[in-house]
Amino acid sequence: MKIISHLALLALFAGTSLAQKKPNFVFILADDLGIKDMSVEGSTYHETPNIDTIAKQGMRFINGYSTCQVCSPSRASIMTGKYPARHGVTDWIGAAWGTKWKRNDKVLPPEYVLELPEDDTTLAEALRDGGYATFFAGKWHIGNTPPEEHGFEINKGGFHRGSPPGGYFSPYKNPSLQDGPAGEALPIRLANETAEFISNNKEKPFLAYLSFYSVHGPIQTTPELWKKYRDKAQKNPHQGERFIVDRVQPVRQVQDCPNYAGMMESMDKAVGIVLNQLQTSGVADNTIIIFTSDNGGVSSGDGFATSCLPLRGGKGRQWEGGILQPYYICAPGITKPGSKNTTPVIGTDFFPTMLELAGLPLQPKQHVDGISLVPMLKGTTQPDRTLFWHYPHYGNQGGEPSSIIRKSGWKLIHYHEDGRDELYNLAKDTGEQSNLATKHPEKTMALRKELDAWLKETGARMPIPNPRFDAEKRAQQDKATRTKWKARLERQHADFLSPKFKPNKDWWGSKVTED
Repeated sequence: MKIISHLALLALFAGTSLAQKKPNFVFILADDLGIKDMSVEGSTYHETPNIDTIAKQGMRFINGYSTCQVCSPSRASIMTGKYPARHGVTDWIGAAWGTKWKRNDKVLPPEYVLELPEDDTTLAEALRDGGYATFFAGKWHIGNTPPEEHGFEINKGGFHRGSPPGGYFSPYKNPSLQDGPAGEALPIRLANETAEFISNNKEKPFLAYLSFYSVHGPIQTTPELWKKYRDKAQKNPHQGERFIVDRVQPVRQVQDCPNYAGMMESMDKAVGIVLNQLQTSGVADNTIIIFTSDNGGVSSGDGFATSCLPLRGGKGRQWEGGILQPYYICAPGITKPGSKNTTPVIGTDFFPTMLELAGLPLQPKQHVDGISLVPMLKGTTQPDRTLFWHYPHYGNQGGEPSSIIRKSGWKLIHYHEDGRDELYNLAKDTGEQSNLATKHPEKTMALRKELDAWLKETGARMPIPNPRFDAEKRAQQDKATRTKWKARLERQHADFLSPKFKPNKDWWGSKVTED
């Protein structure tokens, strides 16, 4: 992958103004990618040179957030410019609610919206109506209505499912994506489809929205990549246990899963294909590249595949590991390479930012919860912002029904099971280890009052008590989590690094022929 040439091209056009003509957009959305998964963010195990390039050549928003700790709500927020509490998609589409919720939990999650509301103008519709060719590839998971009905003229792989039905190697079993040769890797295929779209539309402004299924489960890689990262892990083998039980579930504390690292490399290679195509097509100097993730890394639940340390938690959880994301914008001629911004920003901000960069009228009644980041991209400072989250559900990864406010470096989490509050000073405690709610009661009360007012203003739906909750049974379940479940995970993840590890005959379909 000749990424150096792409770097050189960006440097060459650093002084070129995108105002000369409408800029193109390449929006890259990863799935379940933790901010600490990239080497540019400190990972010494995963290798992500192409993603790192976007971060290094653009602006990194150090406090960039998704609007939810699970996928569908944050994806809907990018499309609408609204918080989940407002657009109504508050959980991953497919999760149970109300009396359909069969787990032994204290409250029953509320009903939520299962589709992007028809009355909303999506980001893709706004750009399409502004003269842009629009393209979507990968994971949709925002309802049964496909991307084509929400402003995307071409769709490769997007439908209602959140996980790739055939796994990460062809045949894909995807109704919106034709199968490739047996063993073809899904992220590479999606990148090639995106590259083809860029090549075919280089003469007019375009939006290429590459929404990877990676690195969502199932955690699958090739035997070659497994061996590479197995050997890398063995050079400095982890000593001791890999998991701790935090509140309700085991949480991974180390990055040494070779299957996940292989997935990371495949996705990064796919990003490189797209970056190189921008160069080949001669549009790199006039293309804005955005890279982010829909929620935090999966340190608990699903594949238990990564660690978000020093952040607490991960996907599905209410702490920073679940909502703080890679948030990179590279705009040649606007962003200074290697620049950083500490102002809190969030997924609703992409909509107005992209409209302003495109020279199109803002739609404040639509992207009501977002602001344009263009002044910040140009280097001006902005005052701190108050951000909100509302997730009245239980995450498969151990998340608890909660609402959050972040203001002036303080973060308050309100729990809907029992009404308790947690207060953290993020400036001094990024790992959220010291709950200061009782030490600073006035700060807690003030933030809680502001949070309650926001919940009322947005019409946020709330959980209700579960009449079937059995406290004694729950205590037994929690004991099993701390003992049997944790022990099973320790054995499984140690086995991933065994020289004899072999998941099945064809390595999840990546090998066309058997040994």
